Amino acid sequence: MLKEFKEFAMRGNVIDMAVGIIIGGAFGTIVKSLVNDVIMPPIGLLLGGVDFSDLFLTLKEGAVAGPYTTLASAQEAGAVTVSYGLFINAVISFLIVAFSVFLLIRSINRLKRDEETPAEAPTEKACTYCLSNIPIKATRCGHCTSELAPA
Repeated sequence: MLKEFKEFAMRGNVIDMAVGIIIGGAFGTIVKSLVNDVIMPPIGLLLGGVDFSDLFLTLKEGAVAGPYTTLASAQEAGAVTVSYGLFINAVISFLIVAFSVFLLIRSINRLKRDEETPAEAPTEKACTYCLSNIPIKATRCGHCTSELAPA
């Protein structure tokens, strides 16, 4: 059984998947920083200084009575909150990751298509006299019987 597990774990697919998961985790960290540190501050500024991470709804007040100005102060007081601002940040982060992956896959597919479809050599040409399509190696037109220059 140990031998079978070793064979399974050492397959190329498993190793590729592990590398993908590690790279994906690192990419997720970059995207989270992009969303929290670069994208959300200008959006908050445009919306009048709103910081999405501090948007919450208090369901039950904590040991210290509210109102709470930040989510951290509400959680520190032990209040029960619905943190919909963090959810908005997570949705925006997901959309950025999904769009980035879409662009990456789209580029890869475009490169594969270019590799798979080599430029095909033409098989026909137009007769210079009657403009009918004839084989490219023809020396006489099959439609008007004109003699053509060799190709």
